[in-house]
Amino acid sequence: MMRPLTIAACFALGLAALPALAQDTAGSTTSTPEAVTTTATAAVTSGEGNAERGRALTYTCQGCHGVEGYKNAYPNYSVPKIGGQSLPYLVNALNDYRSGARKHPTMQAQAQGFSEQDVADIAAFLSNLK
Repeated sequence: MMRPLTIAACFALGLAALPALAQDTAGSTTSTPEAVTTTATAAVTSGEGNAERGRALTYTCQGCHGVEGYKNAYPNYSVPKIGGQSLPYLVNALNDYRSGARKHPTMQAQAQGFSEQDVADIAAFLSNLK
């Protein structure tokens, strides 16, 4: 079966793309999951999310979330549809993966590389998909 190899390739591509796409967060003073969620939600609801930048950041998401009916191999997890989800849902989900409140190794690895602005941009793009 090719799924584990496909997943590994998607994960490797995602990790390779993160340094080029992620913003520098060295100056960030946000440390609690609640503060991260509040700040990112404020950025999204105030219209600060850049959907065009979000499009570039979601490139690797298509490897799993863009395949209709796809289930990944760890542990036979149904991959949810993320296009067209609400802004609060997307922001909360990404921040929960960032903080470790939501458990999925691949998503946690992806989300930990996102800044607050990245989350706002991703949510702005994905929430506008049909």
